Amino acid sequence: MWQLLQFPLCPFSRKVRLLMGEKGIAYSLVRENPWDYRDEFLHMNPAARTPVMLDEARGLTLADSVAICEYLEETNEKTPLISGSAAYRAEIRRLVAWFDQQFYGDVTAPLLHERMKKRIVNRQPPDSSVLREAMRLANGHLDYIDYLIDHRAWMAGATMSLADMAAAAQISVADYLGGIDWSGHEQAKAWYSMFKSRPSFRPLLSERMEGVTPPPYYELVDF
Repeated sequence: MWQLLQFPLCPFSRKVRLLMGEKGIAYSLVRENPWDYRDEFLHMNPAARTPVMLDEARGLTLADSVAICEYLEETNEKTPLISGSAAYRAEIRRLVAWFDQQFYGDVTAPLLHERMKKRIVNRQPPDSSVLREAMRLANGHLDYIDYLIDHRAWMAGATMSLADMAAAAQISVADYLGGIDWSGHEQAKAWYSMFKSRPSFRPLLSERMEGVTPPPYYELVDF
C-alpha cells in the first residue's frame, strides 16, 4: 500500500488524494511538516515540499504532485482524469498548472503563511494587508471559475478531470482559512458544492489542522 507524506492543509497533497479517491487507490497517511526540514524527508524530496509517496515493498519513492498524478494516471486505468483529444488533455494540464501555480501563489500560499505558519510555527500575528490582498485576488479567480463553468460542464470541458481536483484542492484550503467570499459567485459555488459531495472529497473536509479552526460552513455541502 502507498504511504502519502503530507499535512492536513497541503493543497498539493489534497489534489493527489482526490485523484486516488476517484481511482480507488488505497493509501495510508503519514504526517509530515515540511517546515521541520527532517533529514530523512529532505533525502526523499530535496525541495522540502509535500506530498511524497512511498511504496516500501517496491522500493519506490515519488515526489511532486504533478509527477505523482501523472504516474498514477499512467499506471491505473480506472477513471481516466487526463483523457480525450490532445487539445483537451492540453487544456486539462493548462488549468492544473493555473491552479497549482497562479491560484496557489496569489491566494493559498499567502493564506497558509499568514493564518497557519505564522500561528503554529512562528508564533506571530497575521498581516491584515496580506490577507486582504489574497482575498481580493481570490475574488478574481472566482470570476474566472464562474466564466469557465458558464461555458462548460466541468472545469476543463465536458468531463470531470484532474483540473477539477487541482481547483478543488486549492479552493478547499483557502476556504478552510477563511479566504473565500462566495457572494456573487453562484457558478463557482454550485460547482464546488457538487464536488464537495463526492465520496473522494468527504475525508478531506473532516480533517482539521491543530490551532487553526475553519469557518462554520466549511464542511457543509450546501453552504
